[in-house]
Amino acid sequence: MPSFPRNPDYETTVKDSFARQAMMATAGATLTEVSAGQCIISAPIRASLTQQHGFGHAALTFALGDSAAGYAALTLMEKGQEVLTSEMKINLLAPAKGEHLKAVGRVLKAGRRLVVVQSDVYAIDGEVETHIAALQGTMVPV
Repeated sequence: MPSFPRNPDYETTVKDSFARQAMMATAGATLTEVSAGQCIISAPIRASLTQQHGFGHAALTFALGDSAAGYAALTLMEKGQEVLTSEMKINLLAPAKGEHLKAVGRVLKAGRRLVVVQSDVYAIDGEVETHIAALQGTMVPV
């Protein structure tokens, strides 16, 4: 599979898929950027999605990073194809504290059967942007 879009309408495909994701809606997430091989998703750190110390929960961080990486992979799929996460590793680098999180997902290698992806998640607190998580995983075209 080439590392360029095989679906000329990939942006609409990604936006339509994102709009159907109940998890992202629950988190208040927005798809802020879609380009070939990359997607950015942002979400507020809501009180209902924090852990016992008041930081954004790691599950929120993971969900945003996984989704950003998955949508980056989807930008390179053929029309009608989808992707599913096969495996995803996360390194939590710092607490998720601030107003919102930003996940930047990108494709490292788009193969025929496997797509290797990466995502970085940042906590935004005013003008300060802190790298809080690094994810790497594999998406399977379906």
